[in-house]
Amino acid sequence: MKRLLIIVATAAPLAMACLPAAAWAAAGTTLAARTAAAVPAATPFTCSSVSVKAPAGTTVESVTAVKQAAGTLTVPPVPPFTEPTVVQDVPAYCDVTVTLTHPGVDDHAKVRVWLPEKGWNGRFQAVGGSAFAAGDYGVDRACAIKNGYAAATTDAGVGPYLDVAWALNSDGKVNTELLKNFADRSQHEMTVVAKQVIAKVYGKPASYSYWTGCSTGGRQGYMEAQRHPGDYDGILANAPAINWDEYVVATLWPQVVMNEEDTFLSPCEFNAFNEAAVKACDPLDGASDGVIGDPATCRFDPRKLIGKTVECEGAQEAITAEDAAVVRKIWDGPRTTSGKKLWYGLPIGAGFDLAGTKVGDDGKRVGAPFPVPAFWVATWLKRQPAFDLSTITYAEFTKLFKQSQAEYDKIIGTDDHDLSAFRKSGGKLLTWHGQSDQLIPTLGTVDYRERVEAANGGARRVDDFYRLFLAPGVAHCVGTTSTGPAPTDALAALTAWVEQGKAPRTLSASIKDATGKTVTRDLCLYPAVSRYKGHGDPADAASYTCVPARH
Repeated sequence: MKRLLIIVATAAPLAMACLPAAAWAAAGTTLAARTAAAVPAATPFTCSSVSVKAPAGTTVESVTAVKQAAGTLTVPPVPPFTEPTVVQDVPAYCDVTVTLTHPGVDDHAKVRVWLPEKGWNGRFQAVGGSAFAAGDYGVDRACAIKNGYAAATTDAGVGPYLDVAWALNSDGKVNTELLKNFADRSQHEMTVVAKQVIAKVYGKPASYSYWTGCSTGGRQGYMEAQRHPGDYDGILANAPAINWDEYVVATLWPQVVMNEEDTFLSPCEFNAFNEAAVKACDPLDGASDGVIGDPATCRFDPRKLIGKTVECEGAQEAITAEDAAVVRKIWDGPRTTSGKKLWYGLPIGAGFDLAGTKVGDDGKRVGAPFPVPAFWVATWLKRQPAFDLSTITYAEFTKLFKQSQAEYDKIIGTDDHDLSAFRKSGGKLLTWHGQSDQLIPTLGTVDYRERVEAANGGARRVDDFYRLFLAPGVAHCVGTTSTGPAPTDALAALTAWVEQGKAPRTLSASIKDATGKTVTRDLCLYPAVSRYKGHGDPADAASYTCVPARH
């Protein structure tokens, strides 16, 4: 889901700016570490087909190697995107493609490994996927090799972002084997293959291995830590889609609420509630900057807007008690008909993308579900891709939620709180999650972190290998709707932690405000929160300090 929210409708290709390696200085890395680049290969660099030993349980179908010249890389559009993406100044690299299959499954998972011809920094970076895509289509790998990494990804043998045609077999049953690929199996096999390719092309193995991903990519990173603790030295897994079997059903809740209450708000009405909540809770962190510093302290009651008039598409609309009730249920999150809480709701201050609506043919507003939960419920739970989601009642929603838990937790839940093997391996797990995430409830990640603490000896012990940072006002995987500062280079902080033992206590973050001014903040190590000191420029990180949360 990383870039699904930002579909650029322009006639020109989207230009992608990669974070330069020089930005590592912001994370306090030493010059020596930053220029560990240009690690000499043990053998002369050649881009030719290499022999690959098949990972356990697989067969290698083919291996190809193509030398790519330095220059501008144009990544063709992958549906639902309609425009290509351009990455400039990409170095010359060797593009190795290894196709794997699991005998008897008839799957064909492609592993892509890109190896810079010059300036390799001795590190391996794997990049994860988005929505129902298991991997990267070129942009993230291009950025990685620009910064000296050898990079890899896998398509797991499934489709792009919103193509779920692979989900069901011809008999209408779930294709469990491909779901296993998407959930876990293929990313581990990609790791095994990529490490082989790197060692053979450069004549020496990578000194350090890193996983990077957000959303689906974040979930994959957690799965690596849980099931394959020795694969990576460092895992950067942001806004992670963990608790998949629960959260993905829970994010259909806003649609169920609107359908059951027969009340469909327009975007501007939802915005009115959001703006009122931000106005009410913004000052709680000591500074009025348009950002709710800690949504857990926000007690805004949506009923305060009843009777307020807002302008929507040129018409005046009055907020009703029914509107307020819908918003309250969406913020509260899914519950059973008896009132038992099932999962977390939309964070206060986040956009209402999950409560999308549209005007139907009859002129009345109807629900427009977000594709990821819509596909999951219709295809994997109902086994009917054309199922009418608007017919789901509160009672049936509870049954679907529990069905998803029962059938898919062990395959793709990604919520095993026992990270003891990852800790023993010496791995480091770093996560940041926006507190205005409109697609994956932030509290699901907090819940997981607290369960890890309970199972692994408490917060201090867990901080030795797993650190979480919450980003106030930041939308899903940053996104264009963010109002708060987002991390500037979390990967740099992770490499400093892995390679130099410098565990991050804060993450440097920034954003440009409406005037173009750069606003900076230091994101606090969970559970601490940022509070304005009472003096100094509110746009300067130095004017804030991290204090214990007051929930």
